[in-house]
Amino acid sequence: MIREAPAVKVRQNLGELLNEVQYKRDSVVILKDGKPVAALVDIGLFERIQAMEARFNQIVDKFQAAFAELSDEEIEALVDEAVDYARREGSADGTAK
Repeated sequence: MIREAPAVKVRQNLGELLNEVQYKRDSVVILKDGKPVAALVDIGLFERIQAMEARFNQIVDKFQAAFAELSDEEIEALVDEAVDYARREGSADGTAK
């Protein structure tokens, strides 16, 4: 379960919140002046997020290397072509909107 807590309450009840995160696998979004600024999540989720971010950065690096010699216009044309293709394929199997 994800719940919200003001920073003051987090400060006052940190031990209890840590237990909820650790044992119940809950997450707590920490609010400061009513706005979300941070979250308490269990370490397993945090590690998965880190791994996903690392993999995403690897993919971005590969794309940047693969398209480094193309102009912005050429890249935009390729993206447009890919989007058109995906839409056509989606229409063919009835999944496109």
